Amino acid sequence: MGTGTAMDDAALYKVSVWLSPAFPVGGYTYSHGLEWAIEAGEVRDAESLRDWLETCLAHGAGRSDAILLAAAWRAACADDRAALATVEELAAALSPSRERALETHQQGQAFARTAAAVWPEAALDGATLRYPVAVGWTAGRHQVPLRATLICFLQAFAANIVSAGVRAIPLGQTDGQRVTAALAECAVAIAGEAETAPLDEIGGAALRIDLASLHHETQYSRLFRS
Repeated sequence: MGTGTAMDDAALYKVSVWLSPAFPVGGYTYSHGLEWAIEAGEVRDAESLRDWLETCLAHGAGRSDAILLAAAWRAACADDRAALATVEELAAALSPSRERALETHQQGQAFARTAAAVWPEAALDGATLRYPVAVGWTAGRHQVPLRATLICFLQAFAANIVSAGVRAIPLGQTDGQRVTAALAECAVAIAGEAETAPLDEIGGAALRIDLASLHHETQYSRLFRS
């Protein structure tokens, strides 16, 4: 199966379920450091939220997670457990703060646990997988095309942080949707790049976002876990 193969209806349904806000990974409890940026006044409206998220997608965890997801997808298609272990080890090492490590670990565990309970035929017993790795492996085992998985994953990633911004800035729901819609071109471009990028092309330049995550650990009043 090629990475960009058109999805059949069953595959489309599965990836829509997995990356829906209703899938129980607890994404609504995390802001990815945005809460501190809001308190510091760096994100204060729809425009600054969009700028923050474009940086996060193009130069931060969005791009890195997409490359990790793609590598896990390829490992799943080849049933290569050694390659999967390499991807997971790198995913664990990339977290720049305690809270971000907790975020990707707990969401990955929740995703893998729920997916295994509902679709046991593709379960990976006994594995501890970070979130993008768990999604990539599951999509590969279910033969969901990689390009579609990446786009849906990045949309869900952005939409979750937008949702945090809507609640914490606060913004109206319509402004939140405008921000999410405005990120489409960026997300699609990153998906296209990540589709064939090797693991050694992972890298980031979103230092301010990483610092926000570190500051959030000691923030006095918090709504979110990261």
